[in-house]
Amino acid sequence: MSRNSILNERHRALGSKLDGDTWNEMPIPWSYDSDVHDEVVAVRSRAGLYDVSALNIVNVSGPDAEKALDQLVARDITKLKPGHSLLAAEVDEAGAICDDIMVIRDSATAFRVSHGSGATKTNLAKIAAGLNVQVEPDLDVHILSLQGPKSLAILDPLLDFDLKSLAYFQHKATKLFGKDVYIARGGYSGELGYEVYCSAQDAVLLWDEMLKAGKPLGAIPASWNSLELTRIEAALLFFPFEMIEGDTTPWEVNMGWGVDIDKPGDYIGKAAVLASKGKERVRQVGLVCKAATAVEAGAGLFIDGKQVGVVTSAAYSRYLMQSLALAHIAPSLAVNGTAVEIRGQAASWQAYVAPTPFYDPLRLRTHPREV
Repeated sequence: MSRNSILNERHRALGSKLDGDTWNEMPIPWSYDSDVHDEVVAVRSRAGLYDVSALNIVNVSGPDAEKALDQLVARDITKLKPGHSLLAAEVDEAGAICDDIMVIRDSATAFRVSHGSGATKTNLAKIAAGLNVQVEPDLDVHILSLQGPKSLAILDPLLDFDLKSLAYFQHKATKLFGKDVYIARGGYSGELGYEVYCSAQDAVLLWDEMLKAGKPLGAIPASWNSLELTRIEAALLFFPFEMIEGDTTPWEVNMGWGVDIDKPGDYIGKAAVLASKGKERVRQVGLVCKAATAVEAGAGLFIDGKQVGVVTSAAYSRYLMQSLALAHIAPSLAVNGTAVEIRGQAASWQAYVAPTPFYDPLRLRTHPREV
């Protein structure tokens, strides 16, 4: 079933053809007439507004909602408080990552699940069978993501509460320009940012008014290509691209934080994912590449003629003046400074393993230290 953002006319007016690859069956504004690198500068220094309505949002409610979601993911959902959300590892019976997922708790018996293009829909349906729980995809919701250091200054005067009090991965029901919304602190850019969840009928007004309010502070619309660039700079994972083997475990992509080792009770793939700890075949690393463009995703990594890994995602960052890549490499070689040759179909490049995230290495943008 195809989906469309109510904001498509706004995207077309900005130069998007909406004719490239879809995501979750929704056409995506991959590019605008503006320069993608200028959009990144705006996000890093001011603010950029993204339409991320292509995320799948599922309402999970009822007396057994907590029980159902606790069986879906490897983190302990019983500890999640209303008004908070968390990212978790969702794995299959073999212990392999099978989707990107965020669990959002609104009350004792009401949750929202935000997920990508993986197995969540199928897994939730299986778990919900026989439980007192309602699982309903929300095909109306639109998500406007304002990312950048000026996002707080833009949104705070428009709200009836102190937005600074909203901590990372917290959310609140409120009104924005007279419309009912949820505002959540988070995003996918490695910056301070906020996501506004609204109904389709309100999305155009909110998009226009947010840009109008942000214009004096330099906010601009931003395309998905710039979101991809910022997430690679921030070394944020994207399913299934960073799970290139097809049976990648959380431990292999530095997602141990997504598994609560001591979580009581059972969940899909529990025995397998716990048994796979310490048996990593690869490690997720960052590469700085000696190239004037992005290298090829899927290209092999070689040392002395032997393949030792693969590029999972790549981009050229004009903001950092570097060609960057995320890659999987043999665990013994996942050491900063390890030199590799990247062999693509069109060219070869030299590169070395580098610390991640490439941008804001202490993640002070998303997790600022309180003075």
